[in-house]
Amino acid sequence: MAAARGAHYGLYLDTMKGIILAGGKGTRLLPATRVMNKHMIPIRNYPMILYPLSTLVRGFGIHDILIVTGGDHVGAFAEFLGDGSVYETALTYRVQKEAGGIAQALLLAEAFSGGEQVVVILGDNIFEHEPIQTEVLSRDHAHLFLKDVPDPQRFGVATLSEGRVSSIVEKPVTPESPYAVTGLYVYPPDVYERIKVLKPSARNELEITDVNNSYVAQKRCTAHILTGFWSDAGTPASLARTIEWAEEAAPPFE
Repeated sequence: MAAARGAHYGLYLDTMKGIILAGGKGTRLLPATRVMNKHMIPIRNYPMILYPLSTLVRGFGIHDILIVTGGDHVGAFAEFLGDGSVYETALTYRVQKEAGGIAQALLLAEAFSGGEQVVVILGDNIFEHEPIQTEVLSRDHAHLFLKDVPDPQRFGVATLSEGRVSSIVEKPVTPESPYAVTGLYVYPPDVYERIKVLKPSARNELEITDVNNSYVAQKRCTAHILTGFWSDAGTPASLARTIEWAEEAAPPFE
């Protein structure tokens, strides 16, 4: 079962803002994504986007949130979510005009962030709320949320040393740990300057793993290991797994 509402991650900073990255074409969920944005696909009878929104609002106590999505989809989100007041938040929307990677999408939030620390969540990542210790969330450090998984080679894999993340390897053949890097991150205000100097990957995208590793290199990356449910919902198998979990979990908003 999901944790009771009100069990927050522990951040109660009035100035902190949230960002949901909900772009992409959703090709792995075709043919459904021919007629709707991936993040509007139902999990139970709740559109997927409500789960990351709930993580920010219910989990972190954040009420000022930006949704970044592709140009073809912002209208669908705005029509469904409106200004966010029904969900106890104020929503802003930005359009990612081209598929340039997660880090490029995050860069669109620079003005919105206003020089404040931000919590970033990928729109297809579904989390069970659970509390964490607030003292590990330094304003000067990046903070990752990790999950012990049986198939870490499918993900970015983090190794830990002396309470910090010591390395992150994307989809390693032989993982050095079972800890997958989930799509939930806390970043200090300097994250945008780091994105601006990134070089595109072989996929011609700005990779969020490179952003995270820039903090790792400076020993400015901490982590929390999740014990509750986590899954992305971007493939038929992971979507089915998430729906199965959701059948017994509390709804994202009550």
